[in-house]
Amino acid sequence: MRNRLIAAGIFCLGALTLVAVRAQQKPTLTALDYIEIQQLANRYAQAIDSCANNGYDYADLYTPDGEFVDNITEEGFAKHGLVRAKGREQLAAAAGGGSLGCKNVGWKDWSHLMVNHVITPTPDGASGRVYLVAIGEKGPRDVTRYGGYEDQYVKTSAGWRIKKRTHVRNKAWSNPLLQSADLN
Repeated sequence: MRNRLIAAGIFCLGALTLVAVRAQQKPTLTALDYIEIQQLANRYAQAIDSCANNGYDYADLYTPDGEFVDNITEEGFAKHGLVRAKGREQLAAAAGGGSLGCKNVGWKDWSHLMVNHVITPTPDGASGRVYLVAIGEKGPRDVTRYGGYEDQYVKTSAGWRIKKRTHVRNKAWSNPLLQSADLN
């Protein structure tokens, strides 16, 4: 009986140690997670450029309570971020759709490109940073970097979604000495 109690105690101590070690380990993502998050960024560019499904394809890339934050305009930058759209209807409108009906999309003659996407595991899912490059805004040969996006991603029953996307200036990133000049 005594040997069984000692064995049970050792087993419990080992199990608790394993739980403690795992709790201290950094979160990880699978290769498939990285691919799915990268595809989310690619679908974002295509959905916003095309105002697909009246902007709802763009909105559906976010969680139901997802938000788009402006930290690139003068107003947004001065406020350290300004929520411009939250929830499906506001996000569809932000893409030019919803009640706006895709009639006055501000970027109809140019394309969004998401480049140099860096994805980092977090306890809640993942975070990401990606440069935003616009092609064709000022003519067919124009290529301009418009800061980038800082994202929070979560995995839902429908797959990976954007919880929060913040449009940031170039210099808002980690080392202003290494960034190009602000575009505003």
